[in-house]
Amino acid sequence: MRAGAAGIRAVIIDLDGTMLDTVPDFEAALNGMRHDLSLAPISQAIIKPLVGKGSEKLVRDALLLDWDAARVDAAYADAMAGYQRHYLAINGDRSTLYDGVLDGLAAMQALGLRLVCVTNKPIAFALPLLAQKGLAPYFEHVFGGDSFARKKPDAMPMLGACAALDIPPAQVVAIGDSSNDAESARAAGCFVLTVPYGYNHGRPVQEIQSDGIVDSLLDAARRIGAHNATASLTN
Repeated sequence: MRAGAAGIRAVIIDLDGTMLDTVPDFEAALNGMRHDLSLAPISQAIIKPLVGKGSEKLVRDALLLDWDAARVDAAYADAMAGYQRHYLAINGDRSTLYDGVLDGLAAMQALGLRLVCVTNKPIAFALPLLAQKGLAPYFEHVFGGDSFARKKPDAMPMLGACAALDIPPAQVVAIGDSSNDAESARAAGCFVLTVPYGYNHGRPVQEIQSDGIVDSLLDAARRIGAHNATASLTN
């Protein structure tokens, strides 16, 4: 956060690639779908760069590996139904928390920060996943990829989260692992912190225009706390 900026009152946090490594869940669900369609399984290395732009694009991209666009369009409805069925059956079973997530969320709450989760994952997947991993109690609101008319990287989800909190974007930090998160936050007028361990569509996190790279959510909490301590002295 830049010097002289107002104190931070809230944090918007991404889910996949930021709080949880969910690629193993995607692997199971996508390969279940592909098996139903008589397609060969694909690896986590192939799946990882596809993650982050919502389930619709993920399913299409996983089919475009083998089929042309016309065939994908024809099979899409059945493929999506199969993917959702397989995902709901294993949601969270193979995903793992990144280091520093629980400690970071607790530290943010201790600083008096209000927390919202904004993800492009469908809300029907996001809510039970957060509950299963013990993350749900930290968040006042959770918004999925189908909670608004447009997904990240559009500004709408970030603006919607700020409106739900009744806090101006200039007093909000968004934390994510990808350009989707950063572009959405920038367009909304929020600050942006990025983590280096997520997906970012297969691109280096250093390419993202952000206010800093943090090692973990705990590191992010420390940085926000230091910013707020400085802001209280200068305002």
